[in-house]
Amino acid sequence: MVLSKQRKEINSKIDPIKEYSLNDAVKMLKDFKYVKFDETIELAINLGVDPRHADQNIRVTTTLPHGTGKEIKVLVFAQGPKEKEAKDAGADFVGKEFLDKLKSGWDDIDTIVATPDMMQELGKLGKVLGPKGLMPNPKSGTVTMDIKKAVKELKAGKIELRVEKNGIIHTRCGKSSFDDNALVENIRTIYDALLKARPSSVKGTYLKKISVSSTMGPGIKIDQGSIN
Repeated sequence: MVLSKQRKEINSKIDPIKEYSLNDAVKMLKDFKYVKFDETIELAINLGVDPRHADQNIRVTTTLPHGTGKEIKVLVFAQGPKEKEAKDAGADFVGKEFLDKLKSGWDDIDTIVATPDMMQELGKLGKVLGPKGLMPNPKSGTVTMDIKKAVKELKAGKIELRVEKNGIIHTRCGKSSFDDNALVENIRTIYDALLKARPSSVKGTYLKKISVSSTMGPGIKIDQGSIN
């Protein structure tokens, strides 16, 4: 990849081996911003788990105190009074008619919420929704009868932390327009959620490495001791 002059200058100011304090890492990311759009701030967390073992296949949710900065589009599959409940809660799309749209490849949504009775229909779309990470799941709170709560939490900044097959979790934690304290608090919330989700079967180091980056910026390693 050909690096721009600005990116080369930024890279020269970062020690790739050093772990920076959380506050310093956030401040550096914002100081290094050189693009005009509002960049997404992301975390990459390397866990000492083996996702092939069911109990180490980390999948938890948490609600960021300051949200993600992104407007989440929610599709709800429900019937009867639950459809009205979804619309009143702020769902962007509601109804069985969206099943055909999903089959045709439409995916202008971020999350799907469904009542348990709708999962038989959605299950037929596993090959379509699975690879896109859109299949509702009870563990993430997206298969539920409490549609109102699920939609409101997602709109307020609820995220899912799901480990990939190589043991890494990637997740957004805000925008470059957030103030430093908001980003720090969001990151601490994610860190705490993962600590609580540590499987008892994990031996040795659980949280190996954590780094923060912006859309166009470099990754900056964080000293875990500074997060607590």
